[in-house]
Amino acid sequence: MSFIKTRKKIVSSAIASSLSVVAVTAMAQDDVTQLPTIHAQASVEQQQGFKVDQSANTKFVAPLLDTPKSVSIISKQLIEDTQVTTLSDALRTVPGITLGAGEGGNPNGDRPFIRGYNSESSMYVDGIRNSTSQNREMFAIEQVEVTKGSASALGGAGSTGGSINMISKVAKKGDFLEGSVAGGTDNYQRITLDGNKDFGNGIAARVAVMGHHNEKAGQKDGAEYKRAGIAPSITFGLDTPTRATLSYYYLKSDDTPDSGVPYWNPTDKTATGKPLDAKQGIYYGWLARDFQKQENQSGTIKLEHDLTDEITLRNTAVYNKSDNNYLWTQPDDSQKNIANGKVWRRVNTNLTSTDSFTDQLSLAGKFNTGSLKHSFNVGAEYSKQDSDRGTNIVTDPNTSKIGGSGATNACSLANSNGWCTDAFNPNPKDPWLGHITANPNVTNITSKTQSIYALNNIEITPQWLLDLGVRWDKFDTDVKYNKDSGSGASLIKAGTAYNSSNDFFNYQAGLTFKPTENSSIYASYATSANPVGVDAGDGSEGLSVPGRNTNDAQARAINNLKPEEVKTYEIGTKWDVLNDKLNLTAAIFRTEKDNTRALDTDGFTRNIGKTRVDGIELGANGNLTDKWALSLGYTYLDSEIVDAGFVNTAATGQPAVYVPSPNNGNQVQNVAKNSATLWTTYQVLPQLNLGVGAIAMDKVYGDAANTKWVPGYVRYDAMARYNVNKNVDLQLNLNNLSDKRYFTKAYASHYATEAEGRSAVLSVNFKY
Repeated sequence: MSFIKTRKKIVSSAIASSLSVVAVTAMAQDDVTQLPTIHAQASVEQQQGFKVDQSANTKFVAPLLDTPKSVSIISKQLIEDTQVTTLSDALRTVPGITLGAGEGGNPNGDRPFIRGYNSESSMYVDGIRNSTSQNREMFAIEQVEVTKGSASALGGAGSTGGSINMISKVAKKGDFLEGSVAGGTDNYQRITLDGNKDFGNGIAARVAVMGHHNEKAGQKDGAEYKRAGIAPSITFGLDTPTRATLSYYYLKSDDTPDSGVPYWNPTDKTATGKPLDAKQGIYYGWLARDFQKQENQSGTIKLEHDLTDEITLRNTAVYNKSDNNYLWTQPDDSQKNIANGKVWRRVNTNLTSTDSFTDQLSLAGKFNTGSLKHSFNVGAEYSKQDSDRGTNIVTDPNTSKIGGSGATNACSLANSNGWCTDAFNPNPKDPWLGHITANPNVTNITSKTQSIYALNNIEITPQWLLDLGVRWDKFDTDVKYNKDSGSGASLIKAGTAYNSSNDFFNYQAGLTFKPTENSSIYASYATSANPVGVDAGDGSEGLSVPGRNTNDAQARAINNLKPEEVKTYEIGTKWDVLNDKLNLTAAIFRTEKDNTRALDTDGFTRNIGKTRVDGIELGANGNLTDKWALSLGYTYLDSEIVDAGFVNTAATGQPAVYVPSPNNGNQVQNVAKNSATLWTTYQVLPQLNLGVGAIAMDKVYGDAANTKWVPGYVRYDAMARYNVNKNVDLQLNLNNLSDKRYFTKAYASHYATEAEGRSAVLSVNFKY
């Protein structure tokens, strides 16, 4: 109740603030004056519909048509049509992306896989890395840009299969007030408000606010999501050579997370195959025990100065603070309890607080050298991320009796105090008789990055363009144990410290031929580097420590490994057709990840592995006619674990016998061979717009052995929007029309995440 009261106070205060910003006498939105193309905000302000011509990221120094990379844009119009509220929901509209499930730092947060590779450490907001564990909201986001293929020359460490950049709503020219009030099935409630006031004299202010609540569709007495947020900003110097923008972002969440469904093969009674064939909407969580509380804050100061009409100097400084505290049920299958109709409610918990600071200085613009025309961006970046990781200590009289590695039938107790529940009819309302005690700051992980980069698109002739980029990164990560952790052989003493330090170059090069002004054919090559500890331990790439490895020597060896090396080859074409209303794209590519970390014949982890993904992508975005809009995509990914290292086949207690991994040749986990998305709308009447959509995805394996998987599926959605007048419309969104049971995430070991069932949301949208 305290959170709900806080949320109401935040929303009501924010609404009052926004109404004071937007004058009653300025209800009509002015036409937005076009800024020079070197201004980051210009491209967003000019975009309409599904077709986007220019990235809002100034590191893209050429229009998307002339950029030799695959870039998918989730436009403002597509966000509004589909009424997506989280980044995970928005990414489902992009083929070639799957969502992953984890166990440690980020089990229920954003963990996208682009072209088969984990990209949770390659998340950006306005071009600044933002990779802490969280569930990202869309209320303050203008559009989302997905860059596919190796992209470390653009963004730095990581970016193996691609990166995701979210463009914020910030103050700009003109007066407007827009928002939405929505309600729906499964106790869905949402209110958003976005107001901008142009005070004149180059000063404008904007504020976006949000309050949200819903239960998981199709799930009774299960997952529940509550959150509130506010994002104010103010800009000085609009339409002048010197501009400054100050912005702040705050999001607070208080969720009851979903625990997922365990894998189970009834034929051989093993935890393999697809998820348990239980009723749709099943929930194994423990309502009196489970929680996930997140708080994310971000403050930004962006300064810009036009040195000339063509060259701009920018500096952006960002401070982020992220808190993630959760305790949730993992439906454990390791003890084979499902054979007796039971599931063990194993605890997964974490208590993490992360502070980060980034400063990015860049010089961007255009110049000529003889007949060559250059569009460039050069810059330097510094970032520091400091993460204090802890846990929640759970005590209960029966805990030690129910758990225990190697024990079979862990739910054999006559009275398990609720730790075990029925596999097919779980009771989420079992009383919680144990105790939870916070144990913060067990481990501190600090990462520092220093970088310089140069990007240049050279027009040799109007038909031939050369795209070049290089980046150098120095990456240092330290981990220190502030308290004793573990027990027995895996005990880590307070004061134990590890370090990983690397510096590396990354490159990109592309050649583009333009048969016509509105088309391009390109070939490109790009690299990425994935060092140990790239996410500062706040995700899946943390430093290795005893307890996760055999001994201290192995842990130190892992932390001294070289970065994994990735390269992408791509050939593609882009065409603007139908009088530039529709953009068509096609690409064929190969991504190879070398030096992957794998077990060697001496029992140590080394850079000896390799994976490969070959693929084809097709896309169409824009308008077929003035009334008919389309966003369509298809991706084919042929993935292979080329070399997974070695495995020890010796029996316990016997001398090690290492043989090549049986996973060699398998499909890479978290990769769908075929995936496609469709969203299309038609203006049936001047007042009525109808839309339909479909999402299709093949089987996805959760593990490298390809023994655990989730089935393929097709999901259908629909939308109807009726314009009451020029300022107000009613919109109905129907999601998962057929109430299809499918799974969105496949975890490597224990469980898969079931998607939401059928739902309906009716919203009143207004724009003044």
